Amino acid sequence: MRIIFLILSLFIISNILAQEDNIIRVFGDSLVGKKVNGETIREVNGNVVMMQGAVKITCSKAIHNITKNIAELIGNVIVKQDSITIYTDLGYYYGNSKIAFSKSGVTYFDGHVHLKAKNGYYYFDDKKAFFFNDVVLNDSTSVLTTDTLIYYDNDDKAVAIGNVVVKDTSAIIYADSLIHYRDGRITYAYRNVRIIDNLNRLLIFGEKLEDYHNKNYSKILGNTLLIKIDTTNNGKLDTLLITAKIMEAFGDSSRRLIAIDSVKVVRGEFASVNNFSVYYQNNQHIYIRKNENDRFPPVLWNQNTQFIADTVNIFLENNYLKQINLSSNALIISKNNYEFRYDQIAGNDVKLFFDSSGLKKCIVNGNVLSIYYLYEDGEPNGLLKSSAEEAIILFSDDKVEKVMYYGNPNNEYHPENLIKGKEKEFTLPLFILFQNRPTKKELLFKKEDLLEQLKSLTNGK
Repeated sequence: MRIIFLILSLFIISNILAQEDNIIRVFGDSLVGKKVNGETIREVNGNVVMMQGAVKITCSKAIHNITKNIAELIGNVIVKQDSITIYTDLGYYYGNSKIAFSKSGVTYFDGHVHLKAKNGYYYFDDKKAFFFNDVVLNDSTSVLTTDTLIYYDNDDKAVAIGNVVVKDTSAIIYADSLIHYRDGRITYAYRNVRIIDNLNRLLIFGEKLEDYHNKNYSKILGNTLLIKIDTTNNGKLDTLLITAKIMEAFGDSSRRLIAIDSVKVVRGEFASVNNFSVYYQNNQHIYIRKNENDRFPPVLWNQNTQFIADTVNIFLENNYLKQINLSSNALIISKNNYEFRYDQIAGNDVKLFFDSSGLKKCIVNGNVLSIYYLYEDGEPNGLLKSSAEEAIILFSDDKVEKVMYYGNPNNEYHPENLIKGKEKEFTLPLFILFQNRPTKKELLFKKEDLLEQLKSLTNGK
């Protein structure tokens, strides 16, 4: 019996405490009580203080409906609970549910973030803010604007919906919606994601962004497009375009960007199609490789020349193409001015050297095979098939000027009358012409205006 009595006593006490916690106490310079439609109303004027549990409200005037336990708050309204402070000129407080509401402009501060909007609710039991219309959130590192925002104080979590824009010292993020964890500095952005990095002249599009700021790591997924604007040493703008299904960015000392699956690259006369590319921004190095399950190797084009190899390393200098290294199953195909006449050279490894005028030298090592069409006074004059262990080709105006073979060289001349009309029979074993060369127009589909915006932001001419 004593145990039952003790349990009943505890239940009654807890119920009384709950009721006490639900009571709103009001103080002020003057108080007027009245009955309206059977409901008890008290109107408090001057230096109003309202308290309910840990919630404290101050304002110039309060009209408290005791029956419904709802208070209208008027003039210089300040609502506090622990570290949370809410400011507005006109608001409402619902005592039974411990919810504050304002449609007259509201500001929230929890010691870390400032949150402003035209309208907003705050749920004190859940420590959750629901703000809408012209929402602005400020913290120590960024400014976020959106149509609607839910902020969870206990989790330092913000959920933004509609016309989301996030600005910090390095970039601007646009998205349809966004989730941000302030403590871990983790951000997820969804649909129509656009990132503008003015400092690095970088613009990135995608359908989803995952940004882990403390790890210097970001991932963009869904029809991604990267636009990088560089200035060459003659002062002209040069644009690098990369599309892929997935892009990963590492902001550590390597500052590398990895493009994965259905990768397309365009920069001036250079283009590529592959499934895995790494762009090292610091040393202007692009690494491309064939994945294990890829049907075709990476394909590159520069002007009228096509390159394929299992592994490709591209080196730039002052934003100019300086060198291309092709490793394993390398093949170079260059188109002549006649129907299906292609100069071809294959080998284990190929190194191509460029200057501002174009290709200057090519070094081929290991199992060299080549086919070169010959001309005399501009007219076709047969072809030369060659093999060797090493070959060096010198170019002038992107045309072959001199070819040197080393290590058991072997040459076969085929006269014009034996090859005319039979050009397709004179191809190397790996010969294949790829027709999927990407273009700037294709990659920039419906985004040309944003490219111009980026150029203007970076003072491009």
